Amino acid sequence: MRFSHRVEALFVRALRAIVRSVSWRTSLRLGAGLGTLAYALGIRRAVGAANLAVAFPERSAAERASILRRHYRHLGQVACEYARLAELVRTPEGEVVAAVRGHEHLEAAARARRGVIILTGHYGCLELMGAWVGRDHPTDFVLKPLSNPAVDAIHTGLVAEAGIGIIPLGVGVRRIFIALRQERWVALVADQDARDAGVFVPFMGRMSSTPIGPAVIAHRTGAPVVMIFISRREDGRHEIDITPPLPPPAGDNPDDVRAFTALHTARLEEWVRKHPAMWLWLHKRWKTAPPVELAATADATGPGVGTTIPDGAREA
Repeated sequence: MRFSHRVEALFVRALRAIVRSVSWRTSLRLGAGLGTLAYALGIRRAVGAANLAVAFPERSAAERASILRRHYRHLGQVACEYARLAELVRTPEGEVVAAVRGHEHLEAAARARRGVIILTGHYGCLELMGAWVGRDHPTDFVLKPLSNPAVDAIHTGLVAEAGIGIIPLGVGVRRIFIALRQERWVALVADQDARDAGVFVPFMGRMSSTPIGPAVIAHRTGAPVVMIFISRREDGRHEIDITPPLPPPAGDNPDDVRAFTALHTARLEEWVRKHPAMWLWLHKRWKTAPPVELAATADATGPGVGTTIPDGAREA
């Protein structure tokens, strides 16, 4: 393990110990301070500023900078909440999670007895959301392993403490289908740059390479797709909104995959525009350039590119 990884793991362990020694409210203040420090040090600040300029060209530079500062504070708070995720999941409703709206949509989807695909973005404290809505039902999160194996082990341990099953992204694709056949709920995120394996759909005014996994898995399994979002209130508590199930994909040809991907991406955009500080602006979302014929507008029609169906999905 690289020296930098050892230092990072030492910092994470120390932060976990400190956070667990204080109250949740105190840890929120600590997290906000850490986020403010990261912003001041310029850690990926240029990436966030560039993304916000793409997404909100109509807003002033000062308005976008305010969003980014709030986003950094939120990220610091999320980091501190991960350290005590199991504790937060077991608190009474109203204490940490102020409200849950739309639970009837999740219950209706579960009655289909095909499992449920919970879909969200890198928005809010997403693993708290998954653990909270899955408190009374077996739930798995599909997670991309972190580059630092020591920190990844800490992270997966914290998630497991909160009662969430873990399916590694990529190699675990077959386990997704197994979990759904067992009527488990499987949580996916599908809002980061997918390079040439994605399909280009509109997001925040620009054609964006987007993962096709939700469309393919939903079609192959018949599992309903329910989008859920967790937003932080000004007082630090969270609100969870469970939205009605998406219309299922009509098929798995390129047009159908693109249509369904555009649908869930548009719903995510609604929430990002309502609560912009909640979404992860520090990822290079538009790193992959669209083909020339799609580059000019986010309203282009026709099949996207890169809609290759993964081998693992075909075996479902």
